[in-house]
Amino acid sequence: MKKDSAKAMPLLSHFNELRKRLFKSALTIGLSSFVGWFLYDNIINRLAAPICDLRKATDIGSSSCGVLYINGVLGPIDLKFKISIILGILIASPVWLYQLWAFIAPGLHKKEKRNSIFFVLFAVPFFAIGVFAGYLVLPIAVDVLLSFTPTSLSNLVKFDDYLSFVMQLIFVFGIAFELPVFLVSLNLAHILSGHSILKPWRYAIFGITLFSAIATPTGDPITMFFLAVPLTILYLSAGAISLLVDKSRRRRSVNDDD
Repeated sequence: MKKDSAKAMPLLSHFNELRKRLFKSALTIGLSSFVGWFLYDNIINRLAAPICDLRKATDIGSSSCGVLYINGVLGPIDLKFKISIILGILIASPVWLYQLWAFIAPGLHKKEKRNSIFFVLFAVPFFAIGVFAGYLVLPIAVDVLLSFTPTSLSNLVKFDDYLSFVMQLIFVFGIAFELPVFLVSLNLAHILSGHSILKPWRYAIFGITLFSAIATPTGDPITMFFLAVPLTILYLSAGAISLLVDKSRRRRSVNDDD
C-alpha cells in the first residue's frame, strides 16, 4: 500500500499543479473579459471590415451591411459575450502563456527557472505579432473565399460562422508564432540542443507546411504561404540562436575547467 501511495502522489501532485495553473488562467481571462465587454463595438467594426463597412452602413441609416447577419433574438447578446471572452483571452495572454510554460517545465533548477523571464518577455510579443499577422491576412483570405461565389447568387454570412473563421485564423497565427520562443526556451533549459533542433530541418519544414495546410481555416495556397514562410524563418532563426547559446555554454564550460 505504501508503494502504491508513493507512486500515486507524484501523479496527484501533477494534477493539482495543472488545476492551479488552469484556475489562475481562467480567473485572469474572466477579469479581462470585462475589459473586452467595453471594447465590443470597436472590435465588431474592425472584424466586419474585410466584408463590409458597418460604420458607413450606419451613416446611411442601415443597421447592417446586407451580407453579415445575426440570427435570433438572443443572437446579439450571445455574440457580445463571445467577443468579450475572446478579447479576454487575448488580453490575458501574458498570464496564461506563463502558466503554460510553468506547467511544461516544472522540474527546472533555480538557475534555469530564470529563463522563464525570457519566455514571458518574448512569448507575449510574438503571440501579439502572430495575431496581428493573422488580422492582416484576413482580408486576403476573405477575398479569395468569396471570389468563388457565383455572380448569380448572393453570399449571406452568419456572423457567428464568420467569427469562428476569424478567430481560428488569428489564433492559429498567434500560437504558431510561439514556435521559436518555445524552442529557444527549451534550449536554455538544457532540454534541446541547437543541433537537435536543426538536424531534422527537412522534416520540420515539411511539418510546418503540413500544419499550415491543416490549421488554416481557408486551406488556400495564399494563406498557407503567409503562415508557412514566416514559421520556417522563425524555426531556422530559433535553431541558429540555440547553436550560439550552445557554443557560449561550451566556452564557459572550458573556462571553468581551466
